[in-house]
Amino acid sequence: MKTAIIHEWLDNYAGSERVLEQMIACYPDADLFALVDFLPEHERGFLQGKTPRTSFLQRLPMARKRFRNYLQLMPLAVEQFDLRGYDLVLSSSHAVAKGVITGPGTTHVSYVHSPMRYAWDLQGQYLEQSGLTRGVKSVYTRWLLHRMRMWDQASAARPDLILANSSYIQRRIAKVWRREAEVLHPPVDIEGFPLATGPRPHFVVAGRQVAYKRFELVAEAFRALPEFKLVIAGDGPSAPLVRQAAGGAPNIEIRGRVPQAELVALLQSARAFVFPAEEDFGIGMVEAQACGAPLIVFGRGGARDIVTDATGLTFAEQTPESLAAAIRAFVAQEARFTPQACRANAERFGIPQFRAGLRAAVAGALA
Repeated sequence: MKTAIIHEWLDNYAGSERVLEQMIACYPDADLFALVDFLPEHERGFLQGKTPRTSFLQRLPMARKRFRNYLQLMPLAVEQFDLRGYDLVLSSSHAVAKGVITGPGTTHVSYVHSPMRYAWDLQGQYLEQSGLTRGVKSVYTRWLLHRMRMWDQASAARPDLILANSSYIQRRIAKVWRREAEVLHPPVDIEGFPLATGPRPHFVVAGRQVAYKRFELVAEAFRALPEFKLVIAGDGPSAPLVRQAAGGAPNIEIRGRVPQAELVALLQSARAFVFPAEEDFGIGMVEAQACGAPLIVFGRGGARDIVTDATGLTFAEQTPESLAAAIRAFVAQEARFTPQACRANAERFGIPQFRAGLRAAVAGALA
């Protein structure tokens, strides 16, 4: 069976690249396509020796640093891939990869991380964060996103089967594309996050500090709870806002970006992992559970697929008051959230489970 794997762009190893890595592992003889490939040499190991075929975007001026500025050309670029003769096409899509053109003899299975967030329900947030709420650039950007929505919805009819990375994304796909999707949770390397049962003296929030993740909300909540210690790990554009929200409180420790080994140790000693964002899935939550840490998370988005009654609590509003109430509720019933139960929950999202699910979904689509 001749197979092609389509990925949007290769510039670092992050969440969608973990899915690509496992697609390659499942179909090692597949040809790899990507709009651009600017991966540094030290991060190319997950491609398992493959050199992707790239689009004309690879050769455009300043593409290495600013390929995202060519968003308006990406639909055209992905449609230029020649996929004649392939029996199976797998796409890993959060923007345009699902829009490749295939013939009637080719089965196309698209793993969707999300429809284009910035073109649909998060357009207002994107424009605000980019400083594009008014002026000529704002008008042009709104027009461009309108055109992208039209193409995005039309091209959603092209895959034979759509796999969503969570039930939250499954609902978003139904809303904006009017397509049914099957849920296949992304692969999490839980073996890299071993279970620990030692002392757990502090609460932890960790990850890239960007606006939608709302880390400042956690700092504000713990500033009002001086009896509980919080460790904040990570860095990003919102780091100054997070420090301001912490206000130098003695019970809040800000470590910045930490090495992987230190992150694992933090999760292994976490009284609970706090996550205040509405995320598509939330790999960090699974990694914390693998280490035996219970969850205190915002009860929308991908968190609803992860947290269970035996492994954590949710809070209903993205406010310091709602989070603080959840922390107090957690402490009152902390004994029922065991590290063993958290680890067992995390094992639902392991790499073997993803590979088996992907192969089964592809076999069903081919049949």
